[in-house]
Amino acid sequence: MPPRIENQRRTESAAVEDYLEQISHLIEEKGYARVVDIAEKLGVSQASVTNMVRRLDASGLVVYEKYRGTVLTEEGRRIGASVRQRHQVLTRLLGHFGLDAATVYADVEGMEHHVSRPTLKVLRILTEELESNPELLTRLKALAAAEREPV
Repeated sequence: MPPRIENQRRTESAAVEDYLEQISHLIEEKGYARVVDIAEKLGVSQASVTNMVRRLDASGLVVYEKYRGTVLTEEGRRIGASVRQRHQVLTRLLGHFGLDAATVYADVEGMEHHVSRPTLKVLRILTEELESNPELLTRLKALAAAEREPV
């Protein structure tokens, strides 16, 4: 497959994952996910959200009823939960190293769509080990801080 088409599919897949992640988050937070709320969370127009939600509905990932909101299907819930888990693990891991919240957020948004299950498992194990071993975390934070210093 030509790189341009592959990159376009990857971008579309990341967009689908972002929508499912936000819909999942909104349903957990508010009990519902409306187009206006999704648009606000993603920083896109309501028209863009409506178009994507219709595509997700046609793909069997959500059930969309105009003026009533969006509900995830079982497959949509599975994908949304998976993306949220990747986001959480990456955020926890990077958050331990004194990076500012905006940097962590931007980096996680870029990485969460490209982390394989085996790699996520390793990162989750590493995060849990760091959280249960304060001495190791302290040593690694010091190394990371030293690397940020100009030479």
